[in-house]
Amino acid sequence: MTIHRDVLIPAEPARVYQVLADAQALSALCGMSGVPAGEAGEAFTAFDGHVTGRQIELVPGERIVQAWRFPVWASGTYSIVRFTLVLEGEGTRLSIDQDGVPEDWHEHVYTNWPTFYLDPLATHFRTAVVG
Repeated sequence: MTIHRDVLIPAEPARVYQVLADAQALSALCGMSGVPAGEAGEAFTAFDGHVTGRQIELVPGERIVQAWRFPVWASGTYSIVRFTLVLEGEGTRLSIDQDGVPEDWHEHVYTNWPTFYLDPLATHFRTAVVG
């Protein structure tokens, strides 16, 4: 099943990309730990290990593609997540497309994108001090 979400983040694409591509920084926005992966092919963990995966494609300021899963999913089950960042005004239009979510997890994943990604990113950049 496919999931699509999008939001306007009050920061330029390069800054949003830096946080999204770094599982440690992203997880920290929710008070959790993560292990980053800075190169395509490297493994990462996010949100205290509740999400694990690999970086597939990293195009700074434009796109991140990841294969990720919840450790409780059946062995070998991964979804593909595409983050697309587009400059819109003074902010970034962040589009998230996720394919391959098991049907029984679709609602859980769909409803938690705002909780763990969209809202914390928007809040972080709204309150970030520039300087």
